[in-house]
Amino acid sequence: MILVAGLTPAWQQIMCFERLRAGEVNRAAEVHWCASGKVVNVGLALTTLGVPAHLLSPAGGWSGNAMRAEFGQLNMPATWTPTAAATRVCTTLLNRADGVSTELVENAAVLTESELADFSTKYHALAGQAKMVVLTGSLPKGTSPRFYRTLLEQTPCPAILDARGPELLEALVYKPCVVKPNREELALTVGRLLPDRARVLSALAELIERGAQSVIVTQGRGAVLVMEGTRLTELMPPEVAPVVNPIGCGDCLAAGVAWGLARGDKLVDAVRLGMAAAADNLTQLLSARLSRERVEALRARCLPLAV
Repeated sequence: MILVAGLTPAWQQIMCFERLRAGEVNRAAEVHWCASGKVVNVGLALTTLGVPAHLLSPAGGWSGNAMRAEFGQLNMPATWTPTAAATRVCTTLLNRADGVSTELVENAAVLTESELADFSTKYHALAGQAKMVVLTGSLPKGTSPRFYRTLLEQTPCPAILDARGPELLEALVYKPCVVKPNREELALTVGRLLPDRARVLSALAELIERGAQSVIVTQGRGAVLVMEGTRLTELMPPEVAPVVNPIGCGDCLAAGVAWGLARGDKLVDAVRLGMAAAADNLTQLLSARLSRERVEALRARCLPLAV
């Protein structure tokens, strides 16, 4: 199984508007609630694709209870770290008039030392049973930037790390098999602007030099960059319609990469699978609720560019 672990899940509200006007009273045409956040999205994407996976996440309060209930309905194996603070609530506003989405993000609550210790104990027990681990999401305020590093130190299987900033840099010493920032997160991690391709590639090479075995960088609708050692591959995402909700596309890409690597695909082929999962997600209202049949079909349209 693939273990998906992270500290910042969310209970998500999605509000759909025929036309959203800033500074005015807006009435939603539809409202939906679902479990979300990076760690949840990766886990759900794997589960809906039929890949054996296990989620490890904190959960607390009414929102945490709602999230746990949905996982029960979806029959996804999960281990929870109970928290005193409620799981955060995030809100997506979808404007059907122009297709623009707006994300209102609540920061995750501080976790106590005992809650973090409980999470770590459960992680090490589950990692010993896993074929691959995905560590994903930002760290709550007050959590040591060495938290992921400490987990990786005792991880006996390959690990994918979807993180940014100090927590990503700290973890590179243990040579994760894949790190997956987007372009904005990459700039934050290396501490400088990346206005052009040459500087982006330099930043990728820096992460490799610091210990990452490979780096995947997404750029929205732009090419996905994959660096293994000194070898660079660029792949262009397929066009899909209708575009409904972009939230969670990066998480679905991470899930697809994990699936591909766990079944023995080469990295570029695993990235193609991840890009297909992201493209499928883009056409769905609720994040990470994917179709294996659609993803396999989209994969054929995710081809490397000539460099």
